[in-house]
Amino acid sequence: MKRVLSLLKKEAMLTLSVLAAIAGLIITPPSAALLRQIDWRTLGTLLMMLCVLEGFKQENVLRPLINWVGKLKTMFGLSLFLVFGVFFSSMFVTNDVSLLIFVPLTILLFRSAGQERYILPVISMENIAAIRGSLLMPFGSPQNLFLYGQSGVSIGRFMLHMLPLCLMSGLLLIGFLVVLYRKNLKAPVAFDESSLPPSSKGFLRRMYPGLFLLVLLVIVTRTRYWPAALAFVLLAVAAADRKLFLKVDYALLGTFLCFFVFSSSIASNAAIAGFLKQSVAGREYWWVIGLSQVISNVPASIVLYPFTENFAGLIYGADTAGLCSLIGSLASVINYRIYVREYPGQGRRFIKTFTLISWAFFLLVVIPGLLLSRWDFFA
Repeated sequence: MKRVLSLLKKEAMLTLSVLAAIAGLIITPPSAALLRQIDWRTLGTLLMMLCVLEGFKQENVLRPLINWVGKLKTMFGLSLFLVFGVFFSSMFVTNDVSLLIFVPLTILLFRSAGQERYILPVISMENIAAIRGSLLMPFGSPQNLFLYGQSGVSIGRFMLHMLPLCLMSGLLLIGFLVVLYRKNLKAPVAFDESSLPPSSKGFLRRMYPGLFLLVLLVIVTRTRYWPAALAFVLLAVAAADRKLFLKVDYALLGTFLCFFVFSSSIASNAAIAGFLKQSVAGREYWWVIGLSQVISNVPASIVLYPFTENFAGLIYGADTAGLCSLIGSLASVINYRIYVREYPGQGRRFIKTFTLISWAFFLLVVIPGLLLSRWDFFA
């Protein structure tokens, strides 16, 4: 019990999610139906990705990419590459996966270059890039995947409706980076090669990229055989390096699980469902932004969809909600977790910088998103 309490005291987001799950189970007692409503696919995919990326870290699989990035000559150019690496990759591998790849890389490179003061603002912009870049594609984020599946529209029409927000967000991110390095856009960057990890040449260095491609295939194809893929990944890791399981971020996995329990409990309560039916229609944009600050945008989208009349308002709001707070998007929780694992005790500092930058961006995009929500998705 002491270990559990110590963990909850150390892990603020996990503690919050546990309290939310307990509140949800009080509202709706646990049942088999409640268990079926939990998004086990997302949890299984996240576990696979956490295992594979821990393998990337141990085997220094990304060293060739680090070598290429090392050719960039300025901090502005390096930051632009990293932020837009997240922006574009999130369209295809989901926003949370893009952060799992690029945020650790950013921390590693900035440490090596002796530029740690820029880590927080740049990974905060990477967080925005993940949220706003991923909105273009149906599989860019879990809420997009769910809502796209429910809408029945073609992928071309979906992308057409999401393109204006995506383009605007990309331009704003360039502007934010210019402001960050405004005093010297040509500030040089040089890496301490001795501080960079050596590249591994063994079997594991080839195995983990193969497993990574398998996870991406599971995400893109939406296969129902994801449990078989999960079993294969876990067995492969167990056979190759069982000690790796001790380093996986189970606190992040637990945070996701608890938030899913809470959202499923809320959606299963008849009284709450009745209230939402009367309140949501016509106010979808603001409702999903507000509710996402309590249960995150993926569960909020699932809860509010049955009561929605304006589909555009719901999806635009869900893709804007993650800019308001850490809880607004579970991708932001991933970013927070990566940072505090590298810098223990610096959670408040992260939240302060993240909130300042994200709210500045939110205030610039929230009204355009509202105006765009009048564009009929099905017309």
